[in-house]
Amino acid sequence: MILQLRRLERQPHTFGRAGKLTPSEIHTIDAIGYDGAILMSELASRLGVTKGAITQVVDRLEAKSLVTRSPHPHDSRSSIVSLSEDGKEAYRAHEAVHLEFYNQLRSQLSEQEIKIFEKSIEILNNMLSK
Repeated sequence: MILQLRRLERQPHTFGRAGKLTPSEIHTIDAIGYDGAILMSELASRLGVTKGAITQVVDRLEAKSLVTRSPHPHDSRSSIVSLSEDGKEAYRAHEAVHLEFYNQLRSQLSEQEIKIFEKSIEILNNMLSK
């Protein structure tokens, strides 16, 4: 299962007009959020990566016209990132992929199995974050 997850994490996927996006690109779009505008430093923190790493991803997303970067109104050293219309479409397409996955999962499990699955994922996530 871990090998399959790793394979999925390396594969670019198509999300609307945005075309093929790497997992790091779509996760960055997801972290920015549909209606959000976020400081670059906060975005790096939210994703658990360095400011240099997030700058590289945002540069790629900006070149694809999926995000816009603007100066912070009160701090000239900071930048704010938000989604463009195409970025918002990619965000919605990514949400739809997740929803479809969860719907497929729910169709194959009982309510009790779903609760056990969710609890297992929570425990695994807590263990991995230590």
